[in-house]
Amino acid sequence: MGWKDAAEPVLARMPAVARPEGHVPFRRKLGWTGGILVLYFFLTNVTLFGVDAATANDLFGQFRSILAGQQGSVLQLGIGPIVTASIVLQLLGGADLLGLDTDNNPRDQILYQGLQKLLVGVMIVLTGLPMVFAGNFLPADQAVAASLGIGTLGVKGLIFAQIAVGGVLILFMDEIVSKWGVGSGVGLFIIAGVSQQLVGGLFSWEGLGGASGFFPTWIGIVTGAIELPASPTDLLSTVFLGQGQLLALITTVLIFGIVVYAESVRVEIPLSHARVKGARGRFPVKLIYASVLPMILVRALQANIQFLGRILNNSWTAMPAWLGQYTSGQVTGGLFYYLAPIQSRSDWMWFLGLTSADPLDIAIRVLIDLVFMIVGGAVFAIFWVETTGMGPESTAQQIQNSGMQIPGFRRNPQVIEKVMERYIPQVTVIGGALVGLLAVMANMLGTIGAVSGTGLLLTVSITYKLYEEIAEEQLMEMHPMMRNMFGSE
Repeated sequence: MGWKDAAEPVLARMPAVARPEGHVPFRRKLGWTGGILVLYFFLTNVTLFGVDAATANDLFGQFRSILAGQQGSVLQLGIGPIVTASIVLQLLGGADLLGLDTDNNPRDQILYQGLQKLLVGVMIVLTGLPMVFAGNFLPADQAVAASLGIGTLGVKGLIFAQIAVGGVLILFMDEIVSKWGVGSGVGLFIIAGVSQQLVGGLFSWEGLGGASGFFPTWIGIVTGAIELPASPTDLLSTVFLGQGQLLALITTVLIFGIVVYAESVRVEIPLSHARVKGARGRFPVKLIYASVLPMILVRALQANIQFLGRILNNSWTAMPAWLGQYTSGQVTGGLFYYLAPIQSRSDWMWFLGLTSADPLDIAIRVLIDLVFMIVGGAVFAIFWVETTGMGPESTAQQIQNSGMQIPGFRRNPQVIEKVMERYIPQVTVIGGALVGLLAVMANMLGTIGAVSGTGLLLTVSITYKLYEEIAEEQLMEMHPMMRNMFGSE
């Protein structure tokens, strides 16, 4: 008996959102997507009962923008368990240890989806338990413990139950969007969180004297409510790096422009219909062929490494200095320090006095971050393409099934696959590495609203793809025959 036969009774019975039996109208898709988005914002404002918010601190820190959710809310874990489970499945699938044919075998598809849900449940437990019971990340409120008469341990059990429910809710919210809405829930939640930070960074108004948003700050500068230093050096530093945030604005605009441009760069392979004379088309192989979603996996892997470091620091009283040194909960030395990604200008601009770290240590951190993101981006992009049916073999089969062929070549899936192999693997690696490089550079220069560079990069790319998907849905809504051509039903 193989593992499939042994696990099938459990995996096949995992709860799942039913797929629509027929075509879902575009307006209904928008309705489901908008409804889930409203529910997401609502849940991020439902605070955890029993937590002493005054002493709690966010374990995810600056990774929060890509892991979504909200510190101290029911969605404390965000999409972290989903992404971590995806990393495990990507690695197992890439090494061909699962033996699942998710492209053609319906049974294997059910097993894969069940296995994914099971792994998400395991990750909710593995992430939530240390977060609640180890360290001071979600401390129990002593007053609540006394009033309920269940003690601190009982309150912590309640806190864990709440974040576990939140982890399960966000899993099914993602599934609803994927099956009934537009785009993916994971992407939607990242867009929601980052956009909220970005709008706050542009327009938040706390009075002209202490305005934190970009536009209120410049209104204060223009009206004289905010005084600028007289020294030219201090003036430039304030305008570009300090309150003025000009460098952050330039970086934000550049990220928008570069990502939109990269999304439009593509190699177009001509296609013609085998039976309908004159019916022609093109198959686009984009520069960012695997999308930026694999970058979530890379950053989530880094987040999990730092998560492990902080848990060890809180539970291991004699942790060796070479492994990690922490001050006020922040890593300042050891292996975990060098593995920590560069998150902002204050992590590396020693020449402007923004950090007291040694330049050599900074150079090592930047180099490790670059290697991790570039190599990791390329590797996870390859895994993503192969496991989501975007590889040369799957693409060739899709073109063959649609009745199309490449002009000048025999109508054979093996022939089409060889043509695709000239482009897809190379473009996948180049695109994954480019996204990794952009993410590091954006983090180093900083962005508006203290959004991480990776978060902004993800948001722009996901929004662009969401726009393309909405345009495609509208086109198919106006021309129903195209749904059959593209296999949408």
